[in-house]
Amino acid sequence: MKRSKHLLVALGLASIFACESTPEKGTEITEVEKVETDSTECLAPAEWFTMVNGTRKTPAPKEGKDSPFANNETVSNCDFHQWSWQKFLWLTNQESNGKPLFMNTMKQVSPMGQIISGTRGIVLTDSESAQASSPNDILKTPKFTPSDQSSTVYYSIFVNDALYNTILKYAPRAKADPASIKDVTYPVGSLELKTSWLNAAALGADSSNYFVTDGIINSAPARVALLGMHVVGIVENHPEFVWATFEHQNLAPAYDWSQATPTTDAPVTSTTNYPLFSKSATSSITNIQTYPNNTGTDIFSLYKYGVPVYKETEGKFNVQKFMESSQNGSQNFNNIRTINESVKSQLTGVWNNYFYNGSIWINTEGYVGIEAQATLIDTLSYNISNIQPGALARGSVAAYNITMETFVQAGFSKTGQIHQLKIGDLANCFSCHNSTHNNNESPLQLSHVFNGYLGNLKGLSREQVKRIHVNGMFAQAKLRQSKK
Repeated sequence: MKRSKHLLVALGLASIFACESTPEKGTEITEVEKVETDSTECLAPAEWFTMVNGTRKTPAPKEGKDSPFANNETVSNCDFHQWSWQKFLWLTNQESNGKPLFMNTMKQVSPMGQIISGTRGIVLTDSESAQASSPNDILKTPKFTPSDQSSTVYYSIFVNDALYNTILKYAPRAKADPASIKDVTYPVGSLELKTSWLNAAALGADSSNYFVTDGIINSAPARVALLGMHVVGIVENHPEFVWATFEHQNLAPAYDWSQATPTTDAPVTSTTNYPLFSKSATSSITNIQTYPNNTGTDIFSLYKYGVPVYKETEGKFNVQKFMESSQNGSQNFNNIRTINESVKSQLTGVWNNYFYNGSIWINTEGYVGIEAQATLIDTLSYNISNIQPGALARGSVAAYNITMETFVQAGFSKTGQIHQLKIGDLANCFSCHNSTHNNNESPLQLSHVFNGYLGNLKGLSREQVKRIHVNGMFAQAKLRQSKK
């Protein structure tokens, strides 16, 4: 039975990674998926979907000393994925005014940490700073929208009081004495959301499948549709945050790994239009790279659930395998797949059109107490993003959101081919979010809102703060390339 189950999972993986396509005829090498995946399941408890007067009321996840995270020896990979989904569901609970909980209880802030007041809804002016790449990378829709005009993806940031009050307390101290915040961490329960939005008019009738709300785009009122969300929160023993990400399920096609070989890439095409991909397009790795600055569209998803894979020839077969990394890719992929299936079978309404694309965190087992964990974060510095075998990164080691890490899905490598990518080329949330900022070290600097607020106190512009982040990312990438 165990072998049969693995076979079924393998066949399922083949369809998950593939776009709609027909295998090339006449090839000697048959495309067969032989990946052996973990046989355990990660499920969503029924209590998450409790209905009260026709409205879902998901309870908030436990995060402190009464949570699974309190015991670093027994906490499991599934526990982190369950926290991620439950937190997202809790944040999207509908409240009495018809808005989701996060819009009622969290503050919208600018990238520089200033509170934004939008009496008419989500305020959107930022089209580039949330992209984890060049400041000039901008994501747009193809020109097949109802108005035949390309629409820009915009971003907003929300923080809760625990995180924002920490920023207000420590940023002035950091300006006066950077060393004073070296091992300071955010309290458990601190939360930050990064969200991506599109003018709902660009989606036409399809907007009914999205969460749509009132917004203001560059001072003009509009109905805006939610595309994606980063859920970034502090749980017990993890002052580095858990970095979870969610996307609408129909934004762009996935790279067709069944058509790729160990020596050739598969061109990305589609028989239907997506919000971020036209059926008349043919895309390649250059559509999802930051070299050169990318202001185009027709993008695609490279690694499902942020779990990197590759193709290798074994005898007569091209075999798809998980890249060897700091996390068991088989276990992580299967846990995300099964919890997504479990949620989808129980969730109703518009939020059932969104899926969990993975999360990343650091293994802090053996580092007892917040001081030791803070020191670990500071010591790791840029190396916190290391996903080579033996490193501490766990979960989806190539985690991304297709709307926010669009142009770094293949990392910062300048390689022109997907089949040439190695584990050391890839990026994740920690590539950009680490304790190092402007030659100082502190866990508080994992949040770009903190750095933006501090930069504002120092008289820096948003562009200058962004450039500091980008320079750090590229310096890190250059260092990795030199060690390959």
